[in-house]
Amino acid sequence: MPARLGAARRSVPASEPAEAERHIPLALRVGAGWTWRLFLIAALVGGVGWLLGYLSEVSIPLAIAVLLCALLSPVTNRLKKWGLPRGLAVAITVIGGFAVVAGALTLIITQIVSGSDSLVNSATQGFSKLTGWLENGPLKLNPELWQTSQLTSRVTQFLKESQSTITTYAADVGSQVGHFFAGFAIMIFSLFYFLYDGRGIFRFVTKFFPERSRGRVDAAARHGWEALGHYVRATILVALVDALGVLIGALILGVPLAPALAALVFIGAFIPLVGAFVSGFLTVLVALVALGWVQALIMLGVIILVMQVEGHLLQPFLLGRAVHLHPLAVLLSIAIGVVIAGIVGALIAVPVLAFTKSFVERILREPGPAGQLTAPRHT
Repeated sequence: MPARLGAARRSVPASEPAEAERHIPLALRVGAGWTWRLFLIAALVGGVGWLLGYLSEVSIPLAIAVLLCALLSPVTNRLKKWGLPRGLAVAITVIGGFAVVAGALTLIITQIVSGSDSLVNSATQGFSKLTGWLENGPLKLNPELWQTSQLTSRVTQFLKESQSTITTYAADVGSQVGHFFAGFAIMIFSLFYFLYDGRGIFRFVTKFFPERSRGRVDAAARHGWEALGHYVRATILVALVDALGVLIGALILGVPLAPALAALVFIGAFIPLVGAFVSGFLTVLVALVALGWVQALIMLGVIILVMQVEGHLLQPFLLGRAVHLHPLAVLLSIAIGVVIAGIVGALIAVPVLAFTKSFVERILREPGPAGQLTAPRHT
């Protein structure tokens, strides 16, 4: 009997909150529960975004190194299977990858330098035709508006008045160049060690999780890493197809600097939905200046056709098999990435979303192994 009375006394305080909550409508209780949880998640995401933005000189090179590691790790693993030591395999992978990038940049610069004279002549002729139409066409504008002598004097006066501003911007550019090389060094060293001992680095990170959940986190991270690797490689294939489509159309029309413009489209295609179109529109402008509005409209049609092929065939077939992302989620993630880190943020936003989606899906779908981590495997 005393034991039953003690149990009854202990049960009374627990029943009082439940009795009080009965007077609150169920919808209000559920809404309140969701509200404070959503505010907590939003505060956490905002805090992480602010911290990454504040440490952008370190976080951005690390993010780029992770993406490059996801892209280049199969090459390193293949070289190791051929019998090369790990360090040599990583060195060949890194040097070879950056040799390809340097070759692409050299192609762009060479094409621009070699075709600059013809492009300037075409632009001059196009400007003359435009001014002639403005003078003699329906607008009947005053020719003094675009006389070369007046334009020169106006530009000179503007430069004199803006000398202090230009000096400030020049100093900022010099500072940004220093930050770029510092970030490049961080990215190179991080990429090397991610390829060399990425698995060991992640095993160290998992020590911050409770021991009973490390296996589950490890399995989810493997799943997210595989999705990230598939996404990066699929994005390269999509960008390559976009660049080839623009290159073929530009060569047929005779657009100057066609290889360089196609290389820019390849780079821009790494930003989903908008990157290839924005970089491809530069091809349309070059066609307008060099060839005329008819060829520019045809080039615009080629760009639209390439984007349709990307959106209806390549994106669902290649990227959809890697990780399915809703277009609205992709667009919002790009916008958030631009706000946090500019163009680089737009480049890394969707891969981060792809990894996070796959990681969370694996965590929620399967309990995963508990206890110790699975056998080590190189990243």
